Amino acid sequence: MKKLILAFFLVFVSAIALAQSSKDLTVIGDKLVGTTIDGYSVRKVIGNVVITQDDLVINCNIAYQYITLKKIILVGDVVAVQDTVTLKTEKGFYDGNNKYAWSDTALYMDDGHINLTADSGNYSFSTKIANFFENVELIDTINTLNCDRLHYNYKNNKSVSVGNVKIADTTGTIYCDSLIHFRDTQLAYAYKNVKILGEQKGAVILGEELINNTAEKYSKITGNPILFQIDTTKTGKIDTLLVSSKIMESWSDSTKRLVVTDSVKIIRGKFSALTDNATLFRETNNIFTFRKSDEHKPPVMWYGNSQVVGDSIRIFLKNKALRNINIVQDAFILTRSDSFDLRFDQISGKKIDMYFGAGELQKTFVDGNVLSIYYMYDGGKPNGLIKSSGGVAKIYFDSSKVADVRLYDQPVTEYHPEVLVEGAEKEFTLPQFLIYKNRPDKELLLNLFVKRERLSGR
Repeated sequence: MKKLILAFFLVFVSAIALAQSSKDLTVIGDKLVGTTIDGYSVRKVIGNVVITQDDLVINCNIAYQYITLKKIILVGDVVAVQDTVTLKTEKGFYDGNNKYAWSDTALYMDDGHINLTADSGNYSFSTKIANFFENVELIDTINTLNCDRLHYNYKNNKSVSVGNVKIADTTGTIYCDSLIHFRDTQLAYAYKNVKILGEQKGAVILGEELINNTAEKYSKITGNPILFQIDTTKTGKIDTLLVSSKIMESWSDSTKRLVVTDSVKIIRGKFSALTDNATLFRETNNIFTFRKSDEHKPPVMWYGNSQVVGDSIRIFLKNKALRNINIVQDAFILTRSDSFDLRFDQISGKKIDMYFGAGELQKTFVDGNVLSIYYMYDGGKPNGLIKSSGGVAKIYFDSSKVADVRLYDQPVTEYHPEVLVEGAEKEFTLPQFLIYKNRPDKELLLNLFVKRERLSGR
């Protein structure tokens, strides 16, 4: 008797299981038509079609259900809903075996965090992974992303974009060949032909790889990045800034600064610089550079015929025009003569301040252990030189030429007549005298920028 009851119980349980399995995927509508397609039994359901499977609900106008295959063709106003995910398209396909849907027509997806559109795509309701193709656009509360192909994981809010990628937020726009983006952490990794349009108008950075942390307002660009920026001064003069390096790091916080490292070249207007590191402040356009304790070469800056060297060089601008330059510690300025290649005016001190007006050098103040050598001319002809020392020096310029030199604090001056100078110019040098090479060339750097931008195709 117990065996009979047990057998009856097992049969009863099996029957329930079969009933549940048959209800795993249901299709209902206003009208049902049976037919055969390619040897398969197909039910055509017409009008107000509702398809359910577990927590998934699909609505459409017409459904072609392949009964044995558990696959359905969906036609007209297709809407699929699972939890917070909604998919919409005009024509789609659904595989009930794998809870997988796809469409080769324009589709729309909303998961409560993002809105996504594309020409075609697919979505797994089991793994919650989507793939979208052609004219893909993803919009969330912060970013707008466009690309050719996109892989999106709903569970971890991760997207992988490939082909003509563009992502924009309030801080700027990034273009690249491929990009990995994490919505929760606001982290983005861009690869190959990276182009960045910053929040500052007219600024463009080209590189090969980018890490962008929107939450921390931080970006890091590698792959020999180049910065190109166009500025218009208060007087209407157009000026350009070119910067190249091995690494660029940008902070969009209150400091709004760009830190460039390794093999740094800077060109702005009439001045250029070569250094291992520099900081550019985007709001003021000021540029700071300094020699680190483990660096042998100091920062070097050129302005016209002058070469400027020091442990720290700070360039200040006002209304986007050069205002003054500060050189601190082992400061040295060397200026080549326009007419005589071997004649260099020289001045050194602990600190040098250069002041500019209307784009021209107007005065220079030197403080601490001042040493100087200035060549003299009479009617354009060489007329010896003056070698001086003191505690403080003030040099005034007219049309960028030395007009007056004043020494203070125990000044000592020596005049060397031309007869003793001619042919012996190399003997009249200060201890820091050194001509640095590899002055950045604006045309070469600009051509490199243009070439890389063309290769990026953007």
